[in-house]
Parts: sequence; structure tokens; C-alpha cells
Amino acid sequence: MSAATIDEAFPARKDKRLSEEDVVAQLRSGMTIGIGGWGSRRKPMSIVRAILRSDLTDLHLVTYGGPEVGMLCAAGKVAHLTFAFVAPDNSTSAVLLEPHFRAARQSGAITCTELDEGMLGLGLQAAAWRVPFLPTRVGLGSDLHLVNDYKTVTSPYADGEELIAQPAIALDAAICHLNVGDERGNAAFTGPDLYYDDLLLEAAERRFVSVERIVPTGGLVDAAGDITRLRINRLFVDAIVEAPNGAHPTECDPDYGRDLAFQKEYLGTAKDPELWEAFRSRWLSFGSEAEYQAALAARPVEDAK
Repeated sequence: MSAATIDEAFPARKDKRLSEEDVVAQLRSGMTIGIGGWGSRRKPMSIVRAILRSDLTDLHLVTYGGPEVGMLCAAGKVAHLTFAFVAPDNSTSAVLLEPHFRAARQSGAITCTELDEGMLGLGLQAAAWRVPFLPTRVGLGSDLHLVNDYKTVTSPYADGEELIAQPAIALDAAICHLNVGDERGNAAFTGPDLYYDDLLLEAAERRFVSVERIVPTGGLVDAAGDITRLRINRLFVDAIVEAPNGAHPTECDPDYGRDLAFQKEYLGTAKDPELWEAFRSRWLSFGSEAEYQAALAARPVEDAK
């Protein structure tokens, strides 16, 4: 086989690196979008900020929610939310429910599908496996399946057990943030938990990952720490964004913790539209992620405590 034939049979590795704006350009109003992370942990906030800068509206979010939900709700981007919780996830705060989410729900600005944490995971797993539902005991004996109009199924085996049929939660797109990746779209977490990022990506038609840093493929396992942390396969990633500090203000352990001062300022704006508009103008109206990060770096030291 000639060198030319080999090149044709084995094309060059695809470079999937894009910017946040390039990712958002592939999204459309009305999409169902899964957002990775957990509460205020490892959220793909640089891409969320790009969505906030865009004209996208009428979104259906699917997430174990944190500040990304509140910000997108406050900006009028969300029509429906499928969630297990939406919380600051901050043990130093008395706030147990994300206040901008609370305001949007209480006002009727959004509609919601409430699920147990495990049911949401099963819905994503069903979508990832391309099956219509997965059976579960979760919710039996409660009104959860009635609120969501879920059906039950009977086991075809001798036990004849009745189970809730958790429907697949198919996504138009998913966005997640990991610690390290390569230009081909492989990515790894180096913190304590993958959360449900792998299922979100596998359940989606379009898959986008941001990472703290991109390294050569040959050095990815070393950067991850060990191969067991290399859990995001390039086959389930359409584009990767290099976004240092991209999860801010949420934590991205072990790279950095959450920005408690920033989060406190944000949480305090939910009951006053003027405070929210001032916060939005100060922090969420930059023309690019680079400008946002530069403003963060320029904060007085006392403001960052």
C-alpha cells in the first residue's frame, strides 16, 4: 500500500477545538440542552456565559442545577426545566434553593419536570442506550409519577412486579466542563466525581465539552492522573473548548474552588431587579470570555474574598 493510499485510508486526526461563540452558533432557540456538573460544581459556565450573550431563547434545560439555571432563568432564556434539584450547593450559605430559579418558578416564567436524582440519571441512561424507558422502583408509593404522568410496567417474569417506566430524556445538545482534554475531544476529570457528564453527552445529538486545559493526546493519561479518569470519549464529543477558569464561579476541583464572594453577590440579586441588572451589567455583559476573565483578574483583592 502506497503512502498516498495509507493517508486516504487513515485521514488525519480531527482537531475539534472551537471557541465558546462557535459552540453557541450551533445551538438554536427551543432546543433541549443538558448541562453537566452538579449544583455549584464543575459547571460549563464559559459556554453558559456565551449563551447569555446570544439571542437564544425558549430553552429546555436538563440538569442537576446550580447557578447556570438561575442566570439563564433571570435572563429570560429558559422555557422549561427538567431537574433533580437547583441549589447553590454551598455549605457556608443559608440559601438552600437557587433564588433566581425560585423566582422564575414562582412567577410562572418557566414550567418544570421534577425528578428524583436517580430517575433523572435513568432517563439519561435510557436516551444514551436509545431505548424508550428504563424500569425503576423509585417513585413508587409517592405522587411523583402522577405529577409527571409517568406510566408503570409489569415485569414479564415470574415476579410480576409493577415498576415505574422512566422515559428516556433525549437531548438536542449537551455541554459539560472537564479538567483536561485533547484536541480530538477526549477528556478526563481529575476531581472527586464524574457526576453524570458521560450520560449527558451520550444522550445528546450534539455534544460540547470545555476543559481547563488541552494537552497532546500522548500526554492525556499522565495529565489525568490515571486512565480510569479518562471517561469522555471523542466519539461523543463534537467540539472541545479550552477554557481556563471556565467553570467560574463554580468549583473545578482540584484546579480551584468556588468563588464564594462572587456567588454571594450573585445570590443577593434575586429579590431586586435593579441589583440583578447591576450585576448583569457588571459581570455578564462582556463581549467575550476573555474580557470576563480579565475583569475577574483585575478585581481588588478584598472583593475576591
